[in-house]
Amino acid sequence: MRVFVTGASGWIGSAVVPELLGAGHQVTGLARSDASADALAAAGAEVRRGSLDDLDVLRSAAEASDGVIHLAFDHQVAFSGDFRGAAAANREAIEAFGAALEGSDRPFVLASGLGGITPGRVVTEQDGHDPVDPDVEGPSARRADAELTLSLADRGIRSSVVRLPPTVHGDGDQGFVAMLVGTAREKGVSGYLGDGTNRWPAVHRLDAAQIFRLAWEKAAAGTTLHAVADEGVPVRALAEVIGRQLDVPVAAIAPDAAGEHFGWLGGLVGLDVPASSTLTRELLGWQPTQPGLVDDLEKGHYFGA
Repeated sequence: MRVFVTGASGWIGSAVVPELLGAGHQVTGLARSDASADALAAAGAEVRRGSLDDLDVLRSAAEASDGVIHLAFDHQVAFSGDFRGAAAANREAIEAFGAALEGSDRPFVLASGLGGITPGRVVTEQDGHDPVDPDVEGPSARRADAELTLSLADRGIRSSVVRLPPTVHGDGDQGFVAMLVGTAREKGVSGYLGDGTNRWPAVHRLDAAQIFRLAWEKAAAGTTLHAVADEGVPVRALAEVIGRQLDVPVAAIAPDAAGEHFGWLGGLVGLDVPASSTLTRELLGWQPTQPGLVDDLEKGHYFGA
């Protein structure tokens, strides 16, 4: 089967592409740069040049495929302060894919996020489906994109949403955990907020890649899935591993000093956002096989010079 993948050369996409190829699928990846095109070709995928703004390219690529996995999202725009603008552009891409796949029962899988759905309690696949104003500010705007994708099931598309945790880890990760390591190295202390018992869900990128393949192959229309291996890792446990690996003290940071110590990450370090993947495991028969977040940290690759 031929799969069109956006974000195919990114952190998660570069694991999804070999996962699909290894299962016998043909992959065409969207590339907006020569470097991305070269990486896709080296991985064994075909290349379609363009960006998420090239809606005609997206439509034609989807029409020529047996389905789409949409991983791309303009995080640079979102985290520069225009999350609503990034989500709006993403929505246009989703609509383009919907127009191309309508009535075909072909799969369309969207990558989305878990953050902020039910803070303080374990979020399940059944949570977070209340109507969302697409013009809302902040990460909630992305939930509107996810609900739009799920609604495509009513238009004859086997649509599903894979929610990713804030931490998708592995060798080469430059995300939140790498930022915590960088902050600890810079400040000379590995910090956490409060008592550090607040929890972050996590998944290894290779386990996440498998969920995207399984969703594309067999998820029912209108399904929400969670790519979660660790339901909730206490942030203090992360700080302790980082402190030990860097040989720096581990300490609680006062909440009113979070911004000064952690920078913009200070607004996230104290969040308690655990998540379950029980239903996903039952629906797809998925079982994570890669190291959990703490074990991955212990391997040392986050601490290279």
